[in-house]
This record gives sequence, C-alpha cells and structure tokens, in this order.
Amino acid sequence: MLRKDFLWGGGIAAPQAEGAYDVDGRTMSVADTMLFQPKADRTKTIQYYVDFDSIKKAKADKDVIMYPKRRGIDFYHTYKEDIKLLAGMNMKAFRFSISWSRVYPNGDDEKPNELAMEYYNNVIDECLKNNMEPIITISHFDMPLVLIEKYNGWTNRKLIDLYYNYATTVIKRFNHKVKYWLNFNEINMSVKAGPKCLGIIDLKDGKHEERIFQGLHHQFVASAMVTKFVHDLNPDMKVGSMVAYFTTYAYTCRPEDAFLQVQDDQMRNLFFLDILHKGEYPYYALAYFKKKNIKLVRTEEDLAIIKANTADFVGFSYYNSKITTNDTQGLELTAGNVQSVYKNPYLKANAWGWQVDPLGLRNTLNHLYDRYNLPLFILENSSGFFDELTEDNKIHDPYRSEFLRVHIQEMKNAVDVDGVDLLGYIMWGPIDVVSSSKSEMTKRYGFIYVDQDNYGNGSKKRYIKDSYYWYKKVIDTNGEDLD
Repeated sequence: MLRKDFLWGGGIAAPQAEGAYDVDGRTMSVADTMLFQPKADRTKTIQYYVDFDSIKKAKADKDVIMYPKRRGIDFYHTYKEDIKLLAGMNMKAFRFSISWSRVYPNGDDEKPNELAMEYYNNVIDECLKNNMEPIITISHFDMPLVLIEKYNGWTNRKLIDLYYNYATTVIKRFNHKVKYWLNFNEINMSVKAGPKCLGIIDLKDGKHEERIFQGLHHQFVASAMVTKFVHDLNPDMKVGSMVAYFTTYAYTCRPEDAFLQVQDDQMRNLFFLDILHKGEYPYYALAYFKKKNIKLVRTEEDLAIIKANTADFVGFSYYNSKITTNDTQGLELTAGNVQSVYKNPYLKANAWGWQVDPLGLRNTLNHLYDRYNLPLFILENSSGFFDELTEDNKIHDPYRSEFLRVHIQEMKNAVDVDGVDLLGYIMWGPIDVVSSSKSEMTKRYGFIYVDQDNYGNGSKKRYIKDSYYWYKKVIDTNGEDLD
C-alpha cells in the first residue's frame, strides 16, 4: 500500500507557464530567447538554438508569437483559476518553480523584487488554501540573461554566491509555508542543454565540456550550501535532488553492450546523484575526466561542503528508456527526452517517437532505492499527446489515462511488491503548458486543456478533459482504483 500521506500531484515550470516575461520588473531568461520550431524545420536531433547571436537577436525582438515561452499560458495572471481547477482533482501537492530573473532582475541586486516575492507568496497561499503541498524548484531551465552577460554563467565561481543569495532569500521568506525544496531541475540536463541550465554557451573551442563540468561543480557547491542553510533554518524542511533519469538497457547480451550500459548509466545519471547524496566525486567520473583531459578547479573547502550537506530524498523525472550498443548498424533513431535514441524493438512509441516503457519506471525505482536507501520522489512522469477539442468543448483522452495507468501500476508494484520507499508521484503538466524543448503547445500533457495554439491563437479558456476525472479517482482511492 502507498503511504497514507502519499503526495499525488502535478507540476509545471515558470518558463513554460507564467508568461508575463516583461511584467513587474522581470528581465529576460534563456527561455525567452528560444524560438518555436515548426515541425518542418526540425531535425531528429533536438536543437536549442541558443548562442550569443541568438540572444542578441532575441533581446532586440519583442515578438511573443515566435518566442512562445514569453507568453506561456499566462499563469502569472491566471494562477488562482488554474490552481482551483487542479484542486478539483483533490491533488495533494503542486510543484512549480520560481523565476530567478523575476526575483533578482539584475542578478546581483541588493534587494529582491518585492512584486515578485508577493506574487510567489500568493501562489503558495493559493496552494495551501486548496490543501496542496507546495513543492518549489528554485532554478528550472530559465537562466537569467544578465548572469550570462555579466558573468558567463556558472563557469564563473561568483554564481555560487549569487545563487545562494537568491535561494536563501526565497527560502527565508517562505520556510514556514513550504516543506519541500529542489535546487536545480534535472541537473544532468546541463550536459545537453548548457545555456538554459548553466548559462554556458558553446564557444566551439574544444573546451565546452570542461566548462560544463566546472559549472556543474559550482552548482554542486551551491546546492550543498543551500541544503545546509535549509537544515539549519528548519529541520522539518527537506531538500531533494532532481535528475532526468535515462534508464538504459544493453541492446544485446554481448558483454561489450552490457559494459556500455554501465558506463552510460554512470555518467548520464549516477554521477549527479552520487555527488548530491553520497557527497563525493565517484571514481568513474574522475577516470572520465582524466580520459577526456578535463581539468576542474575543486578546492578542499568545496569538497568538504559537498560531503557534509547531502540531499534528503532522491527526486527524478521518468519519461522513456533507451538502449546502448557498440554496433548500431541497422538501428533506427527516434526521439527521446532531450536526446535522440535508438529504437527498442520491444516498445511502442508516442506520436513524437518517445518510447513507452512503464516497467522501466519500476526498474528505475528499484535501482535508485537499492543504491541510495533514501526516500524516492517521482517528480515528473507523463507523455505528450495531440488533443482535439470537440464542438461542445470536451476532450476525450483515454490514451492519456492509459499511459498514466500502466506507469502508476508499475510504481505501485515497486512499492507494494518490491518494498521501495516512495514519497509521491507528480504528474508533469497537469494543465497544458508550452513544451520545454520545441516551445510548442501542440504537445499536450494536461488534464486541463488550454485553448491556445502554437502561435498564441485561441480564447485561452481552460477546459477539463476526461482524464481529469480519472486522476481524481486515482487520488481519492490512493492509487487503488486505476480502472
């Protein structure tokens, strides 16, 4: 049985939902420079199109049509209505993020923007009024442009102090209302998406990977410092890690494929969690750095801080699995979360090519609980679908309920049969938001339909989908009724 206080919920992110990118003192983030990518213009490898030239062009362009994250779904103004709709499912938790460039518009301001602090206080109060535990991500894919322009992002050690000031500002203000905190969303995404995670632009000089890992080191130090602050301020508060878990299988039983799977898991997933939860750089990472001639500046004080201040629970997102092999001849590429992957012949895929693997979630839960022996928290799980609004404003989406049903069943198996300790399940995008990678509205995750297309056309009204009632039933029965 799931714990009685199991946190069923949903999650969104400021850059995908808030909009109001130039309202009440907010300055631009990397998300505001990311163009919508029409399907005809896309390649199989996701491109983020963020460099110094694209940033310069975006700053000079006030368009909100081709830069969809600037408008989001206008959650900045509709949060009361939207949270009330989410509460109608009896959600126990709501995960959202705070925009750094809204709180500290210049990055190094002496004082926070009080309009921003008031806004987030109001969002938190709405959650609490509707009996939802707020789960706050402090930095979620919206690196402030000013911190790139002034400091070259997280390559600069100065970012440790600036982030610490920002994070502790919001934690001090809201600590009596918020129990669960996350420092960096999907911290391992930095390797593939340096600009939006770290504010690090690829200079094409052969040193990009070294700068990425140096920036990550600074984030590990900052995360540990904030974790210490939280524990000292209020021992009842909890800080979690957050990675995008890329569950990997060896394609064949060839020993070479099996070893490649081990290495893939290490550097894509475990490296980040080992540092955040074990407090040490793992041996395989040091070997990787030596092999790639990556030289990091890591002081003894840094390593001591990381060692002494580890995270309280293991948080992760799970969307799809992948395969590894040394012989890719004849294999076909398909889309995945951030990266293209080789097709697994035993799995089906959604309309975007993401492979559907519910048993992979159970696999991942067991793997993580065995390694860290800490409570786990599924912080994102779902799939995008095409939805069609009927003439009577209905959305019939049995495909969404079925996707979630089979994943939740495997989650329950991990708890009931395998003995995993799980805090909660946060479904990603319970209300339709602008997608993170391609900045589109067409890929819809939510139980609540937002009448807005890829170009911002539509009434912006919210409509409840059939899956809304299904998820409410799941929550009301604490996962016992999944039919």
